[in-house]
Amino acid sequence: MQRLKAALATAPWPGRLAFTLVMAALAGEAAALAHVPLPWMIGPLLVSAALSLRQWPLQASPRLRDVGQWAIGTTLGLYFTPAVLAAMLGFAWAIGVGVVWALALGYAFYRFLAWRHRDEPGLHPGAAFFAAAIGGASEMALLAERHGAQVDRVAAAHSLRVLMVVSLIPLAFQFSGLHGLDPSPPAVREVHGDGLAVLVGLTVAAGLLMRRLDLPSPFVLGALAVSMGLTGSGIVLSALPLQLVNAGQLFIGVALGTRFTPAFWHRAPRWLASVALGTLGMIMLSAGFACALAWATGLHPATLILGTSPGGIAEMSITAKVLQLGVPTVTAFHVLRYLAVLLATGRLWRWEARRLQARAG
Repeated sequence: MQRLKAALATAPWPGRLAFTLVMAALAGEAAALAHVPLPWMIGPLLVSAALSLRQWPLQASPRLRDVGQWAIGTTLGLYFTPAVLAAMLGFAWAIGVGVVWALALGYAFYRFLAWRHRDEPGLHPGAAFFAAAIGGASEMALLAERHGAQVDRVAAAHSLRVLMVVSLIPLAFQFSGLHGLDPSPPAVREVHGDGLAVLVGLTVAAGLLMRRLDLPSPFVLGALAVSMGLTGSGIVLSALPLQLVNAGQLFIGVALGTRFTPAFWHRAPRWLASVALGTLGMIMLSAGFACALAWATGLHPATLILGTSPGGIAEMSITAKVLQLGVPTVTAFHVLRYLAVLLATGRLWRWEARRLQARAG
């Protein structure tokens, strides 16, 4: 094994990438055979993280991660049939409440991190603020950089939060039997060659356009917008092949897992412990909030637990798909929350910075 590790360390990046994908595929297959929920994401994620922590020279690919996000965005859009969109109008207010909850929960997490690390010299308060926001890791890291906060702390916090949410919630649902309780079938299940070519062309073009415009999460949101627009208009082209969807999950799992290098854990162990503790608290608080919202809306609690959880769009929405738990509802909650957090976080930080200055002065 040491010889293989040494050979990989000197191999060109295509060789390291091929090894990483093979190991991830084996882990995904093993997880599927073991009936692990979300096997093609959780298996590759965990094996990539474990090997990276053991200093194996793995290689991830941002382009393959984009392919994974495109596949998931396209697949999720196929659930938004005209009937589903009409039904969702009845609980649009609940999505708005979910957005407010996410902002409030993120602020509470920030105050927890700031309190835990109040005596740490040199820690910029913005690091805790942007680390706690329940939004995209890259977008929050960019905001932290603009405001002079420690980017590595922010990126580490988001990576650990997503890892914990993606691993714990599906496993908890699997063990409790919470799956198949709120099924929302996609508009089409069959793959049609001509329709698939058109669907791929339109959704990829949307992702490329959003990336050119420097918009956030371009491939998942661009593909989702086009696929949802077509399906909601009653235009049914094709489903994506299951193998492509599984490969998309694998690519995202590898992208997440390879972030967990030894340097990641050694950088600030007390900070990561605080993030882990706070993330567990957010998961439990969100579960309680979801049950209360389920009582008010009549939606299934398991669907709303996924919809209000502090995870990412792609990860939580694909979890809903695999477990058959209200895919359109979960996707709508996460997409609108993501956009709201992205638009509001910078302004909220400016208000918080003024509050801190006034208290210090």
